[in-house]
Amino acid sequence: MDEDPELEEFATRMFGLARAGDTEALRAYVGAGLPVNLANDKGDTLLMLAAYYGHAETVRMLVTSGADVDRANDRGQTPLAGAVFKKESAVVRALLDGGADPDAGRPSAREAALMFANDDFIQWFSQSDS
Repeated sequence: MDEDPELEEFATRMFGLARAGDTEALRAYVGAGLPVNLANDKGDTLLMLAAYYGHAETVRMLVTSGADVDRANDRGQTPLAGAVFKKESAVVRALLDGGADPDAGRPSAREAALMFANDDFIQWFSQSDS
């Protein structure tokens, strides 16, 4: 089956909005029916891209719109692990507030925090366990 070039270009624009943290534009598209768990050819969702690029407001909007906070990409990485890797504290907090599991994915966010000796994140994950 051939790819629809217009659809592919539209999806590319949507992923660009997530990378750029254009919360209001994404909110409008999601409100109009854009699948909140749309993923690219690497399995990266809109949430994964917003998290990895440090856009906490966009992450919160996607989470409240129903994005799967623990959905891993094709490499087994979750949005929370990506945010830990990038040391994006506000994004980590937003994902934890949205119910993200620090033990999901490989490496998990908890494993990444231990690997990088990020004591703040390790403490946050311990608090989310209780």
